[in-house]
Amino acid sequence: MAKKIAANRLIKTADDLVTSREQTRAGFIAMALEKNYIAVPYIEEAKALKSLAKKVRKPIDLLKEQDLRVGLLTASGLSDKSLNYLTEEDKTLAIKGLIEKFLEPAGENFIDELVYRYLLIKGDALGGKARNLAGTLGERKFLRTLLSVLSLAGIPYKWKGSKTRSWIDKSADDTDIEKRMNALQWSKKGKSRLLVMNISVPTVKKNVDLSIIDGDVSDLKKGKDSIIHQADKFIALGELKGGIDPAGADEHWKTANSALIRIRNSFSTLNFTPKTFFIGAAIEKSMANEMFAELQTGVLSNAANLTNDEQLTEICNWVVHL
Repeated sequence: MAKKIAANRLIKTADDLVTSREQTRAGFIAMALEKNYIAVPYIEEAKALKSLAKKVRKPIDLLKEQDLRVGLLTASGLSDKSLNYLTEEDKTLAIKGLIEKFLEPAGENFIDELVYRYLLIKGDALGGKARNLAGTLGERKFLRTLLSVLSLAGIPYKWKGSKTRSWIDKSADDTDIEKRMNALQWSKKGKSRLLVMNISVPTVKKNVDLSIIDGDVSDLKKGKDSIIHQADKFIALGELKGGIDPAGADEHWKTANSALIRIRNSFSTLNFTPKTFFIGAAIEKSMANEMFAELQTGVLSNAANLTNDEQLTEICNWVVHL
């Protein structure tokens, strides 16, 4: 099979895809800063808990403070989900257990003990958010770059809020909208394009990270009337892996590549061949070789290293012009 020129002109060898040590370091630091940012609400709640708890002189008196009840339940080890299955009597019993077994033995330091235990339990919630952080940050970086390419080209767009589910026209101030969107629509040379994030594509019967569809806002309807049920409307489908840890790089590529193979096979049974692409933050030498080989043969339509701003811009420009 004849070699094909990669759609991303910046990728001339497999080494161009590899994540450098500097990029890995920068990625880990960015993750650490973001973790600290999402921890702020928990820290502020703990400070407020400590301040309000100072009104009582003895641990047992905390039972009388209704304004502290939720905080006391958290410190006792109960999750928000578990509270749905407990009566008020059950909750009071849990708080009494906290007081008798941990706060009273702490003596005059019982307030500090309360705050420590509150933060310890909240740490589980923070850990849950942190586990999804890499993917979230990856999506945000991709979207912000895509929005920048559209803006520089003077292409108007609409974006769909992930919570409001309403479509909003591009405004002069688009600060942080990448944190609140899950779909994007733009038009180029009379052709309307939709980017839909994280949807279950009926043809594939699996979730796909990035789907580029030939359609307009009105085509994204509910149920089987939606354009996502029309296999011929899919122009390109891609996988995005934002994890920066080199130790998990190979596994991320294997997962993404399996998904891309499934996509190609599913559409080929219907005689359709949408383009497929991959964007990853942690790309090691071995997987870069596999990826580059697929780019050369045309199996993979495009690829980019998420930590390489030029490659990311190039693939976003490619998406805009599909």
